[in-house]
Amino acid sequence: MARKPTVDEARLILELYNLRREPEMRKARQWWLTTFWPASADDFMKVAMDFGSQENNWLRQVGSYWGIALSFVLNGIVSEKLFFEPAFCGEAYFIFAKMRPFLKEVREKTKNPDLFRLMEAAILGSKIGRAQFEKVEPRVAMLRQQRGA
Repeated sequence: MARKPTVDEARLILELYNLRREPEMRKARQWWLTTFWPASADDFMKVAMDFGSQENNWLRQVGSYWGIALSFVLNGIVSEKLFFEPAFCGEAYFIFAKMRPFLKEVREKTKNPDLFRLMEAAILGSKIGRAQFEKVEPRVAMLRQQRGA
């Protein structure tokens, strides 16, 4: 059975949430959530290889943020129960659902087998995370289809 979250873990979640409010991070998150709809590994690669572009910076900023945050779950620093609340990490589910259809190919093309590995391991390796993700993934697929992506 999962352990009860602590007050320190709650403080860390609030601190992580606060980091998401930084102005440039808000722009990066907005881009990921509303503008960046890769339909293939090639769409992802266009941005990933465009070093120095604003979109490349945003791609890496948000990916790194969620990688770091999810590493706290994987290393037992923050309880799954607290972290995987959709109010806190719904965005991570959304991003992973956008990437999952072609993640294997992106890893091959970037020659980086660890790309989005922390996100995948934390979400799919947790009963709580997986249950929440299963609710988000079909909605993202529907949105992708509506956008023609």
